[in-house]
This record gives sequence, structure tokens and C-alpha cells, in this order.
Amino acid sequence: MKHLFSLAILCCLGIAAQAQIQNPHYNKTLAYSLGADDYGMKSYMLVILKTGSNTTTDKEKLNEYFRGHIENIGRLAKEGKLIVAGPLGKNDKNYRGIFILDAKTVEEAQKLVETDPAVKAKIFDVELYPWYGSAALPVYLETHNKISKENP
Repeated sequence: MKHLFSLAILCCLGIAAQAQIQNPHYNKTLAYSLGADDYGMKSYMLVILKTGSNTTTDKEKLNEYFRGHIENIGRLAKEGKLIVAGPLGKNDKNYRGIFILDAKTVEEAQKLVETDPAVKAKIFDVELYPWYGSAALPVYLETHNKISKENP
């Protein structure tokens, strides 16, 4: 019985050791530069943009807000704070788009979204949520710049 128990422990240790095999492609320098944890992940803030309380129909004002919105997206991306941005299709929740921000707290993310003229004007309201995703997300932007014909 004693030998059977020892064999069971050795099997469990072998399984645990197998589960912790290091990735042969692991790049410690890159992982560190991107803020990755042992799983290649990190925390971000997910921002959901929703239709806001400002229902103006003034086309000139709306164009001004949206021009400022796009310029702000570009600025935040250049600063490395905006990792992902994009509109959502029509839905019954009045969700208009998302941002994924490289921000550590809800308060930091709130300050970043308040730099958006469309948010300031209440064209968009925002919901903020902590989100855990691949630390490699910021480097996709380099590739996107190589495949986009139009510059925002």
C-alpha cells in the first residue's frame, strides 16, 4: 500500500511538471517590454461607448464632435494608451463602439475617455470594465498601419 501511495504521488508530480513546460518561443525581453505576466497576459480597461444624452441634430456640431473623436483616438493610440478601437453594429443596447485602454485603474481610464470631445459633449456615454487579455495587443497596431490604405 505504501508503494502504491508513493507511485500515485510521483504520477501527480509528473503531470504537474508537464503542465509547467516552458514555451520554447518565449522571449523574456519582449514579454517584459509589453508588461506580460507568465501567461503572456495583462490587465487593460474595456470601454463601451453608448449613445449619450445629447441628441442634437445640428450636423455641423455633430461633424465637429466626430472629427474630434477620431483625432482623439489617433492621439491616444500614438501615446500607447489606446490599444483597440472600433464601432459596433446596430444593437438593442445602444452600444456604439469599444476601446481597450492600457490603463491600470477605472479612474485612469475615465480621465482618458474624458479627453474625447464626443464624450465631453455627451454624444457618447461610457461604461468601464477591467479586462484581462494578451499583452501582445499593442503590437498589432504596427501591422495594422501596414495594411490600412487610409490614415485616420
